Amino acid sequence: MSLASLPAPGPAGITASRKRRHLFSPPRVLALSIAGLVLAGAILLWLPVSATQGRSTSFLDALFTATSAVCVTGLIVQDTPNHFSWFGHVVILLLIQVGGLGYMTVSTVLAAALGRSVTLQERLTLQEGLNVQGLDGLLRFALTVLKLTLVVELTGAAVLAARWWGEMGAGPAAWYGLFHSVSAFNNAGFALWSDSLVRFRGDVTVNLVVTTLIIAGGLGFFVITELAQRHRRVRLSVHTRLVLLATAVLLVGGTLAIHALEAGNPRTLGGLPWREQWLAAWFQSVTPRTAGFNTIDYGAMTGPTLFLTMALMFIGASPGSTGGGVKTTTFTITVAALWATVRGDDEPHVFGRRLSADLVARAFFVSLIAFLALNAVAGVVLLTEQRDLMRTLFEATSAFGTVGLSMGEGGAPVSLSAFFTPAGKLLMILMMFVGRLGPLTLAFAVARRATVEPRLRYPEGKVLIG
Repeated sequence: MSLASLPAPGPAGITASRKRRHLFSPPRVLALSIAGLVLAGAILLWLPVSATQGRSTSFLDALFTATSAVCVTGLIVQDTPNHFSWFGHVVILLLIQVGGLGYMTVSTVLAAALGRSVTLQERLTLQEGLNVQGLDGLLRFALTVLKLTLVVELTGAAVLAARWWGEMGAGPAAWYGLFHSVSAFNNAGFALWSDSLVRFRGDVTVNLVVTTLIIAGGLGFFVITELAQRHRRVRLSVHTRLVLLATAVLLVGGTLAIHALEAGNPRTLGGLPWREQWLAAWFQSVTPRTAGFNTIDYGAMTGPTLFLTMALMFIGASPGSTGGGVKTTTFTITVAALWATVRGDDEPHVFGRRLSADLVARAFFVSLIAFLALNAVAGVVLLTEQRDLMRTLFEATSAFGTVGLSMGEGGAPVSLSAFFTPAGKLLMILMMFVGRLGPLTLAFAVARRATVEPRLRYPEGKVLIG
């Protein structure tokens, strides 16, 4: 039989091929890899060796803790330092590290280091995970991300270990320094003290090291890499400048607002010395971006401060970072678009560059779907748990933003989620997963159909708005 006599692939064959490619699309592979990592971590934390002697962990609590670690959130349903053993702490640390860097980043770099070729599918999934625009130099960028992460984390660990050396001794200080450095850089918020970092509220070294690590991890690997290359006198991209501007405005504005709102509250900042007030206000402005450590009791904060904190948690960190939320650039683009509409401009622009209609549409889509998902889940949790509105909404926002802050209940060293029913805990697990994966990626993974040519185009409809 000649080649000419072979039948040409028909539309059905092409459609089937597209469906197969969609079945293993990068968003779906990324979602499945995170889910697989969570399940593996849950099984390890479920083992008796992961808990201290005389304690046991239910599978649901193990699943919740693994999700919180992989999604770098920090919400806890068991007292981390006292419930889990050293083995359990190591498992949590590894889950935080792999979850923060991204499973695909770690596996792809290891595969390349072992000499195995990286497939196009793996490159596309890695691109989705790192949130970069092109495939050029992707492996080199992933390796740079890994190197920068290790350098920053080890530097932070060394400084923290030196600070705690005199109190704990060399071995424990090194372990505590490493754990909290990794937890801070990956914006996880897990701590080895039951009161988080409240005992270090006035410690300048601990506060500055932890907040610096949180900010560095929340800027995004693309921004960190570009800043590290400033010695080459490369002009910063619009993305990097937008991230730096938004981050600075939110951090400074958050610090000033929290100090102004809480300075008269004797249960939080009111009874502290002047310097400690500002240090605590700064720390509480940084952690909603999205780390989860705290140095004051969030259950004692005033309503306006809690509302502000929820707004900061919803915005979150920056794209391609270890943090969650809708991201600083998404928030900034929506604000720029709204301002352009108010002014009557045809297109929004920042730093002398216009923002495309597709980019603006994506920003509004992410913001809207995140807002709707958050309120829908919070509403269901209110029905299942029958708890206070503010505490429930704060917990749900913290889960979506992968923050880990909680108003708690009764001074217990766990998050409010620890008191939820199994249904409530599962909903919080879902919110953490959505927050880590991202609303847009999750929507593409679940609902997007394989691309086919449209058979018809509908006539335009006129709708009044406003």
